[in-house]
Amino acid sequence: MNSVEKKILTISIVFLVLLFGLVLYAAKGSGVDLPGCVTDVKPFEKGELKKLEDGRYQLFLLARMWTYEPANIEIPVNSVVDLYATSKDVVHGINIADKDVNLMAIPGVIGYKQVKFDKPGEYKVICHEFCGVGHQNMTITINVK
Repeated sequence: MNSVEKKILTISIVFLVLLFGLVLYAAKGSGVDLPGCVTDVKPFEKGELKKLEDGRYQLFLLARMWTYEPANIEIPVNSVVDLYATSKDVVHGINIADKDVNLMAIPGVIGYKQVKFDKPGEYKVICHEFCGVGHQNMTITINVK
């Protein structure tokens, strides 16, 4: 291996280590949390919002062509919501505007993400996974008051 090849290899390794470090910093240093899949929650047939205590909720979001259930979601500001998501029919996506939420709703699988709503407003929930003819209309709003 000549000196040019060694320099290129060294620069490539340094670049990869730097890139990996930046990804770790972005994920952990910025407080980004990855969504997960839970296995200890039974599959649910109905979407609902459950209040556990003041400021603490569980949202069981059921996606199906071409809507989400429940359709109307209202929670108080500064609430922490444990979001569980699944689908009744095909693969759907769940993206909450202005929040770090990007879940897949897959039949038979429960996706999970914890979300804190610390600012009042309307948060749009959209399907980001093409699910058929009515896909573009698959939205609901989470009202935080």
